[in-house]
Amino acid sequence: MASPPASRPPTLDEVAQRARVSRTVASRVINNGPHVSRAKRDAVEKAIRELGYTPNRAARTLATRQTGVVVLAVSGDGPGVFADPFFGQIIVGASTALEKTDLHLVLSLATPGHGQRRLKNFLQTRAADGVMLAALRGDDPLIDIAAQSGVPTVFIGLPLQGTPPFYVEVDNAGGARAATEHLLRGGRRRIAMITGPDDTAVGRERRRGYTEALTLAGLRPYATEPGDFSEAGGGAAMRALLDAYPKVDAVIAANDNMAAGALRVLRDAGRSVPGDVAVMGFDDLPIAMHTEPRLSTVHQPVQSLGHEAARMLIGLLDGERPAPFILPTNVVVRESA
Repeated sequence: MASPPASRPPTLDEVAQRARVSRTVASRVINNGPHVSRAKRDAVEKAIRELGYTPNRAARTLATRQTGVVVLAVSGDGPGVFADPFFGQIIVGASTALEKTDLHLVLSLATPGHGQRRLKNFLQTRAADGVMLAALRGDDPLIDIAAQSGVPTVFIGLPLQGTPPFYVEVDNAGGARAATEHLLRGGRRRIAMITGPDDTAVGRERRRGYTEALTLAGLRPYATEPGDFSEAGGGAAMRALLDAYPKVDAVIAANDNMAAGALRVLRDAGRSVPGDVAVMGFDDLPIAMHTEPRLSTVHQPVQSLGHEAARMLIGLLDGERPAPFILPTNVVVRESA
């Protein structure tokens, strides 16, 4: 097989041709990526040695207009969103997937107005090779911003409307259904739910799982109260439930932060947990281990959400068309239920 002319360095395509593998496989070997057989890895490494190939980010940027930057864009109203442990774990997962590549992660808080305009300018000037979108609400402008930029896009969680081709999601309805079934097996019948925001797919899906479990048990939903995924919001929702439904004997909150707020309000109201009221959360974040009592919850692999989204984006940048990915959940039983 011919070698490249001495006047220029070998290319990735020539490495792939000599190793008799696809360009994607050759790229994965060079970037220490996963899912490459030992035989193909050996063939690529041999071709690299024979051709004298050296990865050069600067040269590839000029040739392909790639920047080596990918964006994690979070829709939110203020910088406090990144203080939420949920997003901290998303960032850790994405960073872990990217650390064996030459891609750099940039965080973007797309606040209404200025934050969204800044992200739009960043993407439209091709300052990034790809973007991951998270925490979308309603008809979120981020969806159009990403689409108009033309950069490869992966959704962390589904948007409220439509199903994009590339996304990573958690089995939200299945997790809430399993949590409600756990409470039913414990003899609870007056089960209320503190729901997530109705302009989010995750909020609606977790409420759907709660409703389905009760319907299958021959019961009607006892009571629901909207929350905003914050501890303060969970506390406010729990006070409203106690006022309207004093005989409630169980509560499932759509995330752990709201469940922690509900526990505080129940304690202040003199209700024992789980004696008078059992409480379930959703997420299995560190806060679940530090409530009093410790919180029963639905475990979702939050780091894996970020990790799989970044891996999917890497695949898109390598010319692949990865399939959507739905991560499983499971109930974790602790003292609160």
